[in-house]
This record gives sequence, C-alpha cells and structure tokens, in this order.
Amino acid sequence: MTQRLAGRVAVVTGASRGIGRAAALALAAEGARVVAVARTVGGLEELDDAIRAAGAAEGAVLVPLDLADFDAIDRMGQSIYERFGRVDALVGNAGILGQLSPLGHVPPKVWDTVLAVNVTANWRLIRSLDPLLRRSDAGRAVFVTSGAAHNCRPFWGPYSVSKAALEALVRTYAAETAKTGVRVNLLNPGVVRTRMRAQAMPGEDPLSLPPPEALAPRIVELVLPGELPTGEVYDVRKDRWLTFRSPT
Repeated sequence: MTQRLAGRVAVVTGASRGIGRAAALALAAEGARVVAVARTVGGLEELDDAIRAAGAAEGAVLVPLDLADFDAIDRMGQSIYERFGRVDALVGNAGILGQLSPLGHVPPKVWDTVLAVNVTANWRLIRSLDPLLRRSDAGRAVFVTSGAAHNCRPFWGPYSVSKAALEALVRTYAAETAKTGVRVNLLNPGVVRTRMRAQAMPGEDPLSLPPPEALAPRIVELVLPGELPTGEVYDVRKDRWLTFRSPT
C-alpha cells in the first residue's frame, strides 16, 4: 500500500494521549516521520513503541516538552531544522481546560496558564516553525479548536476565550501565508472520548462517545499535499468546512 506521507516530517503536540496520540499513529502509518511533543515521557515512549510495532523502523522523534516553556519551543525548532531542514505538517493539538467557574472566581494563575498553553504556545510554535513550513513543498498546519470558541457557556470562560483567540491567531497566520505553499486551518473535533472531556463532563458515559482514533483519518487528510482551503474550520460533526470571510 502506498504511504501518502512517506518521507514527510510531521510535528504533533499533545502526542502522548487522546487526539494527539491518535494523530501521531495515523501519520506514522502513512509514512510520516513524527516529531511527537508532550510533557509525559512515559506516554511518549509508549507512543514510540506503538509506532514501531506498527512497522515504522525509525519510530518517532520524542520531544518531552512543556509548551509553557516558550524558549524550549524555539530550541525545538532549531533542532528540527538541523535534523530535517523543514517541517511538512504541524498538528497543534495540545490544550488544557483550566477551571470551570464564574469568571470572577478564576484564579489569575489558572487564567494565565490556559492562555499560555492554548494560545501563546501555538503562537510560539508558529513563530518557530513558520520558516520550516515554508521550506516544504506543501506545508500544512492544523490546530484543534472547539465549539466553545463561539458557544460561550457559563463557567467556561478561560477555555472559551482561549479557543476564540486561537481561531483569530490561526486565521491571521493563514492570511499571511495565503500566497505561499503553506495551508493553515482549524479542526473542530466535536465531542470525543478524551481525558479533557471526562474532566469537563464527569457524569457522562465515555463509551457513548467516539474515540480519538475516529478523528485520525480526517487529520491525515488535512495535512496531505494537494488542494486545500486555508484559514477555515473543518467541523467534524457537520462534516464540512465552515468558511469565514471578512465583510467587504
């Protein structure tokens, strides 16, 4: 079987579990050399074992990294440049929920941490990896968003604000790269069986939800070379692109 991403370099954040792990496994199965980024060393090692067990002789490049360590993101970019010279795909998946509470009760430290991981870290990834994506013949970046960016429910303030800011960040980057070979989009996965979902909805039966592996084929499609829109959101539950256009 032809591997559609053979020889391509894909960076995946939050790769040790959930959507990130499923994406990393799917990208590796398509032949990509996965640069797996996560805080949990054990989870990264288990991912590498799974990739090798599936037949990838080289395994993944493991990067134990807290994305709130912004300078470390720059060092990672330099290391990727020295090793591969480019990045063909970036999957910005890592994110945190923070604390569900009234806005006035959110501790400043929680607010700062949610914005740091969900927004600023992705800006730092763009800042560090943009030159490498531009060196690819078809650079692709996809960032995981949420319906919470628009459906602003009570007590979800930090998370909702961070996802709305992420969407503005990604659409701005897409506009800046529109005349290049880089394509930049967002993925709204909908309801998925993840640890974050369990944290947010503790009374929900996780087995009633689709697993992260169900999303993996869509993520692969969003980073393949070929014709793609840019600066838009792919909504998994609606199975279509949600197009944003500025008023003229």
